[in-house]
Amino acid sequence: MKISNFLATELEHELPRTRATLERVPADKAAWAPHARSMPLGKLAAHVAQLGGFGLTVATLPMLDFMTAGMKPLVFESAAQVVKALEAGTASVRAALAKVEDAAWNEPWKLCAGERVIFEGTRFAAWRAMYLNHMVHHRAQLGVYLRLLGLPVPGVYGPSADES
Repeated sequence: MKISNFLATELEHELPRTRATLERVPADKAAWAPHARSMPLGKLAAHVAQLGGFGLTVATLPMLDFMTAGMKPLVFESAAQVVKALEAGTASVRAALAKVEDAAWNEPWKLCAGERVIFEGTRFAAWRAMYLNHMVHHRAQLGVYLRLLGLPVPGVYGPSADES
């Protein structure tokens, strides 16, 4: 199987779970955070949604420098808005992923902020660590936030305590 097909299968497995979590984020709790050092709920949800499109960067560019990229964080407005952003981002990722040849996954890839290196490895390692695992990690944080707010948590790898 082509590496891109394997990665696409994995991405398609995670997306419905990510979408279901984002759908449960209440707009009236966007400023809530479980701790002073934690990201507010709305900012975290927007980050997860925006990460949906980050695979495009990993698949098509050799690096990303946050200091020069001109990226602007998505601002949370509603669950529907962040789900729409996730869907738009992942649509572009799907199209790009289909074009990545196996050899490209072994090419070097780097994430930095000016001189500060955040990640350096192969494109494949960047896809897993900086894209897919990163999105899953923050989705899990959203699940904890929902639980702490007393809201139902969607099942991710099986039913949650809120589902039978």
